[in-house]
Amino acid sequence: MLARLKEDINCVFARDPAAQSAFEVITTYPGFHAVLIHRCSHWLWLRGFRWAGRYVSFLGRWLTGIEIHPGAQIGRRFFIDHGMGVVIGETAVIGDDCTLYHGVTLGGTSWNKGKRHPTLGNGVVIGAGAKVLGPIEVGDGARVGSNSVVVKSVPMGVTVVGIPAHIVDPKAKQEKARRDAMAQKMGFDAYGATGDMPDPIANAINLMLDHIHQLDKQIADMQQVLNDADINCHRQAMSALDDCEIKDKQ
Repeated sequence: MLARLKEDINCVFARDPAAQSAFEVITTYPGFHAVLIHRCSHWLWLRGFRWAGRYVSFLGRWLTGIEIHPGAQIGRRFFIDHGMGVVIGETAVIGDDCTLYHGVTLGGTSWNKGKRHPTLGNGVVIGAGAKVLGPIEVGDGARVGSNSVVVKSVPMGVTVVGIPAHIVDPKAKQEKARRDAMAQKMGFDAYGATGDMPDPIANAINLMLDHIHQLDKQIADMQQVLNDADINCHRQAMSALDDCEIKDKQ
């Protein structure tokens, strides 16, 4: 038990540069408290003390603002930063070294019994306000951008953003996702997003605009050839597209 506590404290230092001391983490971090309370409620739930487990979970919600159903399965070194408003459903499964920010929901989309909530692989980062809904899987090392809504399974090692969530780089080398989250803090991006992250929708529209520009140039060249051959090619004024490009970077 002491070894698990030490792991939980160390993972806070690894992922939150604001942490100053172990005493501060133990006394003031609601995400740390929520994990400890969940372990108690989960222990009761597994042993058939369902009401007691729910009541301990209820107390944890009241104390921390984080609601974790006692039936949820949570791996090691799980970190909830800030924490307020996090909701984790009964059949959710969370792997090792995962990070959730405030406002995240691991929710269900069905009232039927059985698996209704997401399964997160190892090293997953979910940004603030993101909603991951239904019995879907989020692969190892995947990142979900802030305020995204994920309703389909996410491959390992990719980043998804938007409503509904889209893969930012579908050609990312997924094998690199098998990282050691604690040994390599490198794949960790605060809130699951970076300042230079491209917008997949803007990227798609920009590709279409590039295609239109190429077609426009080819048509202009054809008109010039026809005119040089003394074939009158009537030209109509067209709106310029130079200012239409969607910028997703500064």
